[in-house]
Amino acid sequence: MAPSVVAAKKKGVQKTQPHKFYIDYSGPANDKIFDAAAYEKFLVDHIKVEGKTGQLGDNVKLQREGSGKLSVTSTIPFSKRYLKYLTKKFLKRHQMREWLRVVSSSKDTYQLKFYNLSFDGDAAEE
Repeated sequence: MAPSVVAAKKKGVQKTQPHKFYIDYSGPANDKIFDAAAYEKFLVDHIKVEGKTGQLGDNVKLQREGSGKLSVTSTIPFSKRYLKYLTKKFLKRHQMREWLRVVSSSKDTYQLKFYNLSFDGDAAEE
């Protein structure tokens, strides 16, 4: 009976690998349209951990990676899609949703890009 108790304890002790996601906002930040500090504060205030907002603790960490990049490291199960939802919510609140969109550039990275608006000269004149 003792070996099964020891095996059960070992299963409960296992830790998962931390999930690391990146959000690249360098394009809009270089044009001075996007406020990185306000975005980071928004994420800290709105990310839910165990059903509570604003209490990240040691489970979720936000960190700036160079200029125009934010990394979100989580030791608990965390969805990349949730970051997209919060980013779109931030853009809508700051009335930037009409010009910017959130695009996945790799498995663990989102990128803020401008909408590609190309008009023909004839259509603009009419």
